[in-house]
Amino acid sequence: MSKARAARKLAQAAAFGGGGLGLIGATLYGVLTAEARYAQRVIGPMRGHPAPGGGLYGRYPGHPITLAMLGDSSAAGYGTESPEETPGVLLASGLAELAQRPVRLVDVSRTGAQSSDLAGQIDNALLAGPHVAVMLIGVNDVKNQVRPSESVRLLDAAVRRLRAAHCEVVVGTCPDLGLVQPIVPPLKQVARSWSRRLAAAQTIAVVEAGGRTVSMGSLLSEAFRKDPTLWGPDRFHPSVTGYAAASAALLPSVAAAVGVGPDAFVHPEAFRGEAVLPIAKAAVEAVRTAGTEVAATKVAGRERGPRGRWAELRHRRRHPKTEVDKQPEHATAASDVPADALS
Repeated sequence: MSKARAARKLAQAAAFGGGGLGLIGATLYGVLTAEARYAQRVIGPMRGHPAPGGGLYGRYPGHPITLAMLGDSSAAGYGTESPEETPGVLLASGLAELAQRPVRLVDVSRTGAQSSDLAGQIDNALLAGPHVAVMLIGVNDVKNQVRPSESVRLLDAAVRRLRAAHCEVVVGTCPDLGLVQPIVPPLKQVARSWSRRLAAAQTIAVVEAGGRTVSMGSLLSEAFRKDPTLWGPDRFHPSVTGYAAASAALLPSVAAAVGVGPDAFVHPEAFRGEAVLPIAKAAVEAVRTAGTEVAATKVAGRERGPRGRWAELRHRRRHPKTEVDKQPEHATAASDVPADALS
């Protein structure tokens, strides 16, 4: 079975309530979850929780863009020492720089969250009327032995609910679990294969639901393998530098989702490896390439072709003028901003 077909079948199993476990393999999944429990013992319990950085960022005129941050410890920034180091604040300050508008951050992510917790997080996020939501979720599903199809199904439901509320959605797909240092060969290779299949299935589900994805596994694999400073002290979560690297990869897609940034309306450029492909093929290609975005598109006015929904495979340019890899200089608490700026 091809990788594209396997990813499509796992996504379909999630959509139609199937088990989906056979596509990954019950034995492989059992080995991975057992190894995840071992890694959890080595890593130890999480201590402390990052301080959320909700507020208004960017001293610019205009109506604020509301950004919601949802997900688990990777979204919350577990291990950071100040709100300014968390992914939510890094993205909010970077988006404000690109848009030249203030950005209101609503951070509802939580350390330890699973896909089943997304519904409650969305309840809270929707109270703020977000324009765009960023979601990082899935690793705790593996640690708690949630079936892959169930994890994808819950993600699909979360994206559809946000899109129904006219909120753009950007999902960072499952990271490369083969990079987790407490997991050793040959199980490291098993973890890598499993996480890549899940990431491809997540991509299909998210794009079908109206969102867009950014491949985190392929982005982080090379950087984290070569630079040990990107890991935090527990060797499981990223360091402050690691969170900044992930945020820098997400920012161009977040900006494009709300229609800002220099390449928000640029068509795919073949010389940069960008293309329009059937969704399953685009999903598999995205897993292989650092920071790749996948989003729905049309060909000759049609959303679907003979092999399913059309999707754009994009390698969006990083924006060197943004301060996503530094502490935001324009960050202010909502209470420090005039009331008419929040209207």
